[in-house]
Amino acid sequence: MPEFAANLSTQFTELPFAERFAAAAAAGFEAVEFLFPYDYPAEQLKQWLDENQLQLVLFNTAPGNVAAGEWGVSAIPGREAEARADIDRALQYALALNCPQVHIMAATVPPGADRQRYVETFISAMRYAAERFAPHGINLLIEALNPTTKPNYLYSSQYQTLEMVEQIDRPNVFTQLDLFHAQLVDGNLSHLIRHYAGRYRHVQIASAPDRHEPDEGEINYPWLFTLLDEVGYQGWVGCEYFPRTSTTAGLGWFARWRTRR
Repeated sequence: MPEFAANLSTQFTELPFAERFAAAAAAGFEAVEFLFPYDYPAEQLKQWLDENQLQLVLFNTAPGNVAAGEWGVSAIPGREAEARADIDRALQYALALNCPQVHIMAATVPPGADRQRYVETFISAMRYAAERFAPHGINLLIEALNPTTKPNYLYSSQYQTLEMVEQIDRPNVFTQLDLFHAQLVDGNLSHLIRHYAGRYRHVQIASAPDRHEPDEGEINYPWLFTLLDEVGYQGWVGCEYFPRTSTTAGLGWFARWRTRR
């Protein structure tokens, strides 16, 4: 059955960040993911992980100036030096925290900008990142974000990210299959899971269209979890959803799956 990782950026937000690790462990999670580690020294994060016997399975490169509408800088022409510095910093955190994969954020593309320049800039940044991370056995991921949640992001469709991975053409670069984003843009989730098995190395879940617990909405997650097993998926499933009420009150779905282990 799938192995689930708590997302400490969207779950357990009733608590200060430092206390979410213990809360996730108490709820039965053995792994966590979160968006950005950079507000804390790597040594502090490692302590929180170790104290609670948790594995960190994913985090992102820095988002840039979020207040100005940025969501990643690796695709922005003219910001190459900043992007490489972010990539190098992410590598240091990944090594310190024993994290096996990192999501490299691309960028939002301003209306009227030359998208192809952003694509070319991102491919160059990803090749740099791939070469930096490869000697350490760390995989890199790229993720499609639906245009309602993140307008003007470089790619919104799973098929765009799959094509991008082919253009980057590095053996440690894969897609991150967020089934919430995929449902809102592409649909036909079973086809994505079956046909592209091996091309994605991390899965994330949330109900659609509301992005709550995966026990409501238009996605039949129990069926998809079984399908992930059938195609031999060995990665983690990240719980990047926003609880309807409190996090623990909404973990009934997780408790049911844990009993099947």
